[in-house]
Amino acid sequence: MIDVASALEYLHHGSSMPVVHCDLKPSNVLLDENMVAHVSDFGIAKLMDEGQSKTHTQTLATVGYLAPEYGSKGIVSVKGDVYSYGIMLMEIFTRRKPIDDMFVAELSLKTWISRSLPNSIMEVMDSNLVQITGDQIDNILTHMSSIFSLAMSCCEDSPEARINMADVIATLIKIKTLVAGANTV
Repeated sequence: MIDVASALEYLHHGSSMPVVHCDLKPSNVLLDENMVAHVSDFGIAKLMDEGQSKTHTQTLATVGYLAPEYGSKGIVSVKGDVYSYGIMLMEIFTRRKPIDDMFVAELSLKTWISRSLPNSIMEVMDSNLVQITGDQIDNILTHMSSIFSLAMSCCEDSPEARINMADVIATLIKIKTLVAGANTV
């Protein structure tokens, strides 16, 4: 997920013309032989003019990953990609798609995770990720809580309230460093 965040950060801030992917989802991320993630399928991507922070479109992306402003008003911005990234982060660590059958009425992937923070992480995270017991489980739950909190920061309803991709990368690297340090003790 750091690779994907790095790709988005580059697309959004790496040149004077930001690129908004507009359809970020797991099937648009490819892994190479070294398990390095690459963002693909730029079919509906938008180039933003210099100084432009948002634009409108009638082309809709994949349901479940759309930011609220994109789905309801067709507003495209880098913050929409941040929202999609947050949903993808949730999906990877829960093993639940945002359009899973369990998400009906008021329950969505986002609200399900939000209700689990910070004390019920085990109920939402993919059980395949937790194959240890004892003292190590507390470390894992702490880090998973941090990841889900980061995902929630990406998925704020208001685009202005969402974190930016540079801060996402910094947070993920910090979590990764803490996990690696905990595993060496």
